[in-house]
Amino acid sequence: MMKFFSEKKFKTWAPIVALILIGLTSFLGYKISDLKFDYDFEKFFPAEDTDADYFYAHRNKFEYDNNFILIAIENKSGIFEVPFMQKISSITEKISSQAPYVTGVRSITNQDEVSLFGINNAVTRPYVDLEKWKEDPEFISKDSTRIYGSKELLNTLVAKDGASLCIFVKHQDGLSVKKSDTLVKALKSILHEYKVDGIHLAGTTVGQRYYIEKMNSELLFFMALSAILVILFLFIAFRSGWGILVPQVVIFASMLWVIGGMGLFNSPMNILLTTLPSIMFVVAMSDVIHLVSRYMDALRDGYSKFESIKTTLREVGFPTLLTSLTTSVGFFSLYFINVQPVKMFGLIIGIGVLLAFLLSILFLPILFYYFPSPKIIDKRKETMWGKFLPKAYDWITTHQRRIWVGSAVFIGLSLLGMTYLKSDNLLMDDLKATDPIKADFYFFDQHYGGYRPFELAINIVDTNETAWSIEVLKELEEVEAYLENTMGVELKTSLVQSLKVLSRSSHFGDTNFFKLPKKKREIKRFRRYLKMAERGKLLPLFLDSTERLTRIQGTLPDLGNNIITARTDLFQGYLAKRDFQHIKVRVTGSAFLLDKNIRYLSNSLIYGLLLSIGVVSIIMGLVFKSLRMVLISLLPNTIPLVFIAAIMGYLGIEVKTSTSIIFTIAFGIAVDDTIHLLGKFKFELMKGKSVPEALKHSFIVTGKAMVLTTLILCSGFLLLLFSTFMGTFNMGLLLGITLFVALILDLTLLPLLILKFYKEPSQAQDRRALD
Repeated sequence: MMKFFSEKKFKTWAPIVALILIGLTSFLGYKISDLKFDYDFEKFFPAEDTDADYFYAHRNKFEYDNNFILIAIENKSGIFEVPFMQKISSITEKISSQAPYVTGVRSITNQDEVSLFGINNAVTRPYVDLEKWKEDPEFISKDSTRIYGSKELLNTLVAKDGASLCIFVKHQDGLSVKKSDTLVKALKSILHEYKVDGIHLAGTTVGQRYYIEKMNSELLFFMALSAILVILFLFIAFRSGWGILVPQVVIFASMLWVIGGMGLFNSPMNILLTTLPSIMFVVAMSDVIHLVSRYMDALRDGYSKFESIKTTLREVGFPTLLTSLTTSVGFFSLYFINVQPVKMFGLIIGIGVLLAFLLSILFLPILFYYFPSPKIIDKRKETMWGKFLPKAYDWITTHQRRIWVGSAVFIGLSLLGMTYLKSDNLLMDDLKATDPIKADFYFFDQHYGGYRPFELAINIVDTNETAWSIEVLKELEEVEAYLENTMGVELKTSLVQSLKVLSRSSHFGDTNFFKLPKKKREIKRFRRYLKMAERGKLLPLFLDSTERLTRIQGTLPDLGNNIITARTDLFQGYLAKRDFQHIKVRVTGSAFLLDKNIRYLSNSLIYGLLLSIGVVSIIMGLVFKSLRMVLISLLPNTIPLVFIAAIMGYLGIEVKTSTSIIFTIAFGIAVDDTIHLLGKFKFELMKGKSVPEALKHSFIVTGKAMVLTTLILCSGFLLLLFSTFMGTFNMGLLLGITLFVALILDLTLLPLLILKFYKEPSQAQDRRALD
């Protein structure tokens, strides 16, 4: 092919290609302004899943379970103080009248106790009467007793420890990012006017704003840090202004193409994709280092610019294509995980890897040709590598026993570490313990019965019955008793609880009557009241229009996926054993689906990893046409995967969405060094060299580039240690360590595997294999 690649044709087409590339790069750079950010946990639910479909349908019959903000306000000396309650009352009124997009505000200062009497009569009195509190402190004691005697208020609007109150702010469904930001800013502005012991906010809207702010800042931070690291490594590698400037054009063009392409095709930036700048940096840098290093070596050997370009493309172009393909396969395999953010992460970065290769192959030859040649054409500057690599190879071949034993011990320790690997997930697990928003959510976890939502959907079995049937209500009460006493659920909303509250209200607040009414006449009376309560908006919160589907909502402390799943399984076993005759109970809700997603990811991980290994094996088989070479190349690159699992097991890093994708990424990238070494090894065999001679020369020639690119890759991934997201932090740490281990294995174990197991073909056979 290279014989048709003439300098005349190159000079004709290079300016045209350069103009097209510059135009496209400028356009895509402009489209970055259209980039959007996506914070939607529901997209992490498994796609095309029956439980997810049921949840969406169930939710549409009621209200959203995430259209609220909780504000906990502390008063460490106790909440039953007039000045503090006045502040709560004032805050409640201001939020209700001034905060945008708010549809309702509940706090203990605007809630009334209902007393029912007669057929359809009701009298209300406030739980907190500030005027009476000012007149006589005795009323404070009486009201506090009434409040603590009202089970439905505890851990909902009032903390059981009496040190904080909660304001429940309900807002419009499906607020956009801009509206969410406006609402949270308005709430914080109001709260800032009052001096209290502590304020804690929680809710999807609060989390959305916080995550997007972090995603924005981290994206810019990683881009800036990547730029600094690019300049540093290029200077170390090439020690010239030429060596810094020329590669940067390709590296930053690659980033502009990928991020600008996301803006062009309206593909939003999600939490996983905040790692994109660092990944694109290491991928593009790896391609550039191999191409620029070989080009400069050719110039040192006395070739002209054009001949140096041809030599570079002939010797390094194809191995670089293979490494780009195998790396992209690692990312593309994530597309088969049926979770939308993971699919998009794999697809976008997989495309980015191929774009980085395309731009390297198209841009660099043009820059090589039209830029002045670098001045460091001096072979003496290679003496450090020239001395170290031959000595390293000789040590490896003369200490084979040590390496075999060391590798066996390393594999054994890694397999042992795998046994400690666990899969678990907390809702706020992606944030560091020191993060203020995590501290806020933890406060609700400790003082308000948890923030992890729990929800049941209950269908009435008999079409002739409704949820108001005494038999149905008794079975619902049984379910709620199990939830509270065995599962530890803090009930928030249910039909049974509402009826118990009304039963107590009809007996002048006597807590002994906080129980299910036994007479149909009482149930009918309470039904009429609930239909009218809050202008007809209360009952639809937990009972649909047919009155044959109801919901039970509550919260749990965020104990982790494993504990919650174990409790849910016990609950399912209880339901099967109890075999209710009037109701059919189904666990649903956003937290339930996220838990299911973790279990699903563990299975998908294995499938994606096997797919990645299979595709890479096929590519290696087609290129080298040798099953032995495929097996030889796979061993040093599967051991690091076992090592990742071991590190996670020893350090207690659980398998979750962010860490499960590391395995396929690591394999796709780790195999790059193997391909470069084997590619050069095969090229040397073509020249008629023996296996030991070809291997030693390949080791010496490719060793420098392998070490440099791995250091660059590790440094790029270690940038992610600066992330505030623990998933991103763990990804950077584990990938950095694993790629370094893969390099050590490629430089030690791989040569021994070749010497031990590779069958030397005849020169004619080898030439036919390459044709």
